[in-house]
Amino acid sequence: MATNREKLVIFPFNGNGLEALDCLDPGKFDFIGFIDDDSNKKSDEFQIFSRGILQKNPDLRILAVPGGPESFIRRKEIISSLRINEERFVTVVHPSASIGRNVSLGRNCLIMSGVVLTSNSIIEDHVCILPNSIIHHDSRIGSYTLIGSKVVIAGSTSVGSNCYIGSGSNIKNGLSIGEKSLIGMGSNILKDVQANSKMVGNPARNLNLRIDQVIH
Repeated sequence: MATNREKLVIFPFNGNGLEALDCLDPGKFDFIGFIDDDSNKKSDEFQIFSRGILQKNPDLRILAVPGGPESFIRRKEIISSLRINEERFVTVVHPSASIGRNVSLGRNCLIMSGVVLTSNSIIEDHVCILPNSIIHHDSRIGSYTLIGSKVVIAGSTSVGSNCYIGSGSNIKNGLSIGEKSLIGMGSNILKDVQANSKMVGNPARNLNLRIDQVIH
């Protein structure tokens, strides 16, 4: 058995964190448990620590995967609040994921099973991509973005930072998705999306614009 494995914790104890366990290379990482801010969370299978373990063990590595459709907008704030050196974050790729030619992966990324990243795509820091999603050539996924399962992002598309792309969504090639936007499950995006949008439907429409129109 390898003796030079890196000790790893996952933050927080949530669905993304549990799925991340299936992606870990046991020859590289020695998983010791989760970190969570909720002291009421319990597990019969895993140890759950407070954040203090990071200060007590400066060599401990971490994968931080907070957030969902309700809380994605706070991902940057939550991850930054860990207040650790960026070099302590790890990127984890499931062995069944396909990573193409000249793909760039940032720090603290989680790439789950069946994900396909094709040539020249760029995945920035703190990105989580759920199973069986496809990011096509020359696309860029901004930092702190969450991508659900079975999402298809066509070539030369730019997704801004801190977005949430719901499962089963499709984004047409060459488009730009503004930062802090939410793309609802199963939505088809056929034109550029401005920042802070909430897109739903086929073709997708911006619910925030509809709300503004009612107010004014």
